[in-house]
Amino acid sequence: MKERTWNIPEAAVIPEELLQAGCTPLLAAVLASRGVTTADQARAFLSGGPPKLADPFLLADMDAAAARIRLAKDRGETVAVYGDYDVDGITATCLLTEHLRGMGLSVHSYIPDRLQEGYGVNTGAIDRLLAKGVTLIVTVDCGITAVQEAAYAAEHGVDMIVTDHHECQAELPAAVAVVDPKRADSPAAGRNLAGVGVAFKLACALSGDAQTMLERFSDLVAVGTVADVMPLTGENRAIVKAGLEKLRTRPRPGLAALMEQAGVNTSRLGASTVGFTLAPRINAAGRLGRAWHAAELVLEQDPDRAARLAEELCDMNRQRQALEAAIWDEAAEMLAGQTVDGPIVLARENWHQGVVGIVASRLSETYRVPTVMISLDGDRGKGSCRSWGGFNLFDALAACGEHLDSFGGHALAAGLNLQKANIPAFRDALRAYYLAHPPAGEEGLSPDLLVTGPELLTMACVESLEAMEPYGSGNQRPTLCMTDAALTEVTAIGGGKHLRLGLEKFGQRYECVWFGKRAADLGLTVGQEVDAAFFPQISEHRGRRSVQLLMVDMRQTDLAGLCRHILERGGPCGRTMTRAELVRLWRTLEGRCPCRVRLSRLSGLDGKLHPAQIAMGLRVLSELGLAAVGTDGQDVDVRLIAWTDKTELDRSPTWRAQSRKKA
Repeated sequence: MKERTWNIPEAAVIPEELLQAGCTPLLAAVLASRGVTTADQARAFLSGGPPKLADPFLLADMDAAAARIRLAKDRGETVAVYGDYDVDGITATCLLTEHLRGMGLSVHSYIPDRLQEGYGVNTGAIDRLLAKGVTLIVTVDCGITAVQEAAYAAEHGVDMIVTDHHECQAELPAAVAVVDPKRADSPAAGRNLAGVGVAFKLACALSGDAQTMLERFSDLVAVGTVADVMPLTGENRAIVKAGLEKLRTRPRPGLAALMEQAGVNTSRLGASTVGFTLAPRINAAGRLGRAWHAAELVLEQDPDRAARLAEELCDMNRQRQALEAAIWDEAAEMLAGQTVDGPIVLARENWHQGVVGIVASRLSETYRVPTVMISLDGDRGKGSCRSWGGFNLFDALAACGEHLDSFGGHALAAGLNLQKANIPAFRDALRAYYLAHPPAGEEGLSPDLLVTGPELLTMACVESLEAMEPYGSGNQRPTLCMTDAALTEVTAIGGGKHLRLGLEKFGQRYECVWFGKRAADLGLTVGQEVDAAFFPQISEHRGRRSVQLLMVDMRQTDLAGLCRHILERGGPCGRTMTRAELVRLWRTLEGRCPCRVRLSRLSGLDGKLHPAQIAMGLRVLSELGLAAVGTDGQDVDVRLIAWTDKTELDRSPTWRAQSRKKA
């Protein structure tokens, strides 16, 4: 497996103005790392304020869509809301269904079967809706490519309104209205709406009262927007913030039941709860071909029935997890012993089509290469593809098209159909394309902040980060890192699926958890010095609250690289020195200088000091003009100049910084 590149930031900058405004040191440092450096900027970002909702009629065709739905109401027509089987599509379907029924319309909701019908509008579904007397179909989170299907509906006397948020093709469906913020003639401000966000805008246009719609539907918009990984900035951030508050204080019966079944602590519910707890359970129904079950739960008003539906949905999620685990184990076995230096293409009979995409994502993240997982059914295969490192999957599949029956998707994720006999040729062609068009490379791990002292990881500091919620695309949860920490514990938990770790740094012990990481894959042992990247969080267990570090990545510390960083760029290293220790280092150097020392062997200069302390000491001597210190590759050259007992160490910026740490 490829190692991830780390881009460790400089030591934290903590603007005094933010501290004066009431921010904790950690919150101030994270805000500063994201360009928020003044009190006014911080207040604007953190408060959110009342949501300022853009006029829904700014979206192209919104007036035509609203007018046609009002006409359907006046005529007493039967309307269908046609959605998608993922969380965004399900919440959008429920939102518009509930609103149209509230207007007095007769509404049928339709979500295609993922396994039998696939994504989007299909003519078979149109026929079934025709048989129910439907004369108007309103799509949500799908339909922008339904050119032939819209024409088919029109031929049979059915009008179609398309609401979607996916990229537009050159030809739009010939529908009564096509409402999609990706249209070139729609304002840029709405481009980041999820499918449920577009459905919400339609409801606002129909009601004329955006504030009432927000109070009624912000929870559904929040769930769909977070699950679809839309940017949580601007209008999305304001709506999601309102939706999370609604989920915490006055959730609808179906979502309340789901949160209870999932063991959600509503008092601390955030966007991550939606993304990692609620969304997978709602998605599980669609992956198993039972998306309408999730929609029923969301729409259900009876608490008792909602509880039963929620329990069934959680059972489906456990089924999905079992299927995913089995496929993952089989895939890992197929890759065992191989050198993975190009795209992964795996195929096997009876892999569940609704789950292989999740495993493809995990494999691409684990091995850091594009991955194709193919479910075989006799002589035919259906695959899910996931990219890595900016590799354009769509272009790659187009180049390998002679081996495929069909494919579709975009640069980062795609699907394909092919004959089993063509898999070897496709695998070779994809590898050849990958080698000829190597990805630009992943951005690597870029933490927001380097933690250089325990004062940044207090309970109050970690709690203060909650003010930055909701986290998501465009406002990621802050990733912190510490270097040169001692790994003191590695314990398997959760049946061996997860790890509990212990780290010691700054004279403190930190409890860590790493979900989805097995001890055998860690590659580290107790006693080693490590660099750790993590999300800080508050752990609550049996009434005890403590700071816990949720691991993102970990590696063995490159001591030579750390020492070079200290020597060349300065700043605190998380360790401190006394004046006596600095004097002792000088005395040791007096008998050896001028000298050249390998960075990896700095400890040989003073066995009682850590290499990072020695590097810091050399940096201090250099800043004070007491020594000439230079690095060259893996070596450091040292030449002493002069020492006097009257030397004022505080003239050294590095000494002042480490002295503040001691204080």
